[in-house]
Amino acid sequence: MTERTAGVDSVDDLLRAAAAKHGDREAYVEPGGARLTFAEWDARSDALAAALAARGLSAGDVVALMLPSSVDYAICYAAVARLGAVATGLNTRLGPREVSAILDRASPALIVHDPRGGPPLPRVDLPVLTRGELAGLYSWPAPTGRRLPPDPSAPIVIIWTSGTTGTPKGAWFDMRNLLASAASSGVMSAPGDRRLVATPFAHAGYMAKLADQLVRGITLVISPVPWSAAAMARIMRDERITVAGGVPTQWSKLLDEPGAARLPDLRVGIAATAPAPPDLVEAVADRLGVPLVVRYAMTESPTICGTEPADPPEVQFRTVGRPQLGMEVAVTDGEGRPVPAGEVGWIRVRGGCVMRGYWRDPERTAEALTDDGWLRSGDLGRFDAAGNLILVGRAGDLYIRGGYNVHPVEVENTLAEHPGVRRAAVVGRPTPVIGEIGVAYVVPADPAAPPTLAELRAWTKDRLADYKAPDELVLVDELPVTAMLKLDREALRARLSG
Repeated sequence: MTERTAGVDSVDDLLRAAAAKHGDREAYVEPGGARLTFAEWDARSDALAAALAARGLSAGDVVALMLPSSVDYAICYAAVARLGAVATGLNTRLGPREVSAILDRASPALIVHDPRGGPPLPRVDLPVLTRGELAGLYSWPAPTGRRLPPDPSAPIVIIWTSGTTGTPKGAWFDMRNLLASAASSGVMSAPGDRRLVATPFAHAGYMAKLADQLVRGITLVISPVPWSAAAMARIMRDERITVAGGVPTQWSKLLDEPGAARLPDLRVGIAATAPAPPDLVEAVADRLGVPLVVRYAMTESPTICGTEPADPPEVQFRTVGRPQLGMEVAVTDGEGRPVPAGEVGWIRVRGGCVMRGYWRDPERTAEALTDDGWLRSGDLGRFDAAGNLILVGRAGDLYIRGGYNVHPVEVENTLAEHPGVRRAAVVGRPTPVIGEIGVAYVVPADPAAPPTLAELRAWTKDRLADYKAPDELVLVDELPVTAMLKLDREALRARLSG
């Protein structure tokens, strides 16, 4: 717990303190112009909390937020949290089967739903509050004085995994987790930041960062959809954005925008979902005047590792940096014993940001968490000599070519350095005799002059073992992503078997 959060017991405390300290500062800006100050956020969420309590909602009850990223989402999340109830968000891109599975597991006492912008609402025998009804509840008479703080170890939020490894799992967190996340944010957060947010509010990047926003008075500016480089440059300039994230392709396109050269408020950029090649890191620093940093996190631990602005471009590209404040990372063998630096092993994580468990799922919780607090991430990686963590992929992504293990992420990073490659993904395909071969899906930098398989094989062999070079090449316009904007390898594998 940091000095600024010492003595804080609840979200209710944080909201009141933020309203007193940052009252007129904007907390949220929506596309189209809707704005909410910290004072308004406090007042409206307090009123909504009173209205929900009058309807019978109490501490420990789960509320499912089926809303798009918006001011209303933020008010509902805060209202639920200050009652001591448990908020959970459902990504608007989820399909009916995924929504039903989550609602079955969460067993919410209430669903808040946007019929137009939310995910599909299945036939359920549960109370539903529509988004259109919220405005009438914001003026509900709120109680005077401080609410009784809930147990800081009680659940406060459930965040659902993307489902790339099966049925979505609900990682749950308490107040201690939210405060630990605020303490470990590092270069990502500074008092008074104005952050451009493109990830859905149901994502851990928002749900787990509530305390961080309130403590530092950070303004969240919701990115418009669909994305364009011109729109991003305009909103970054007009809204005085200080922190922004984007995939490498977006940063590359932004460099071509004349308006992007006039961003005096921007202090740091985040390379999201894929590593940024060193030449792109250097170009962003030269033309925009800001560093690109990398963060390694997951739903089960929204804070783990990160690079620093002063790290050289090669470190930003090849690694995910070092453990952030309060977090430990170990690379181990299958029995949990540390392996020497340079050797690939299982990544384990421990610290205040790690989830308390999977919601109502003791079996999978026991599989993920050790008795001494380590989270088995399911990722494979190694440390370099400087202590930077290098990811090589998930165990399920590995394929075996002629008896040799190939980790796709290592090959993808190498392909991404080729000047003709914008993005790349590699999956294994079963084949007789040799076992599996690597199939590279590539988004070319110039569709009119894409790289050839021979070029990419030669490029890879010059940098990695020859058996890691892709055996087949598939040119695509885009790579598929999950609802949480992660690369969807299952979709690529389905294409191979289709």
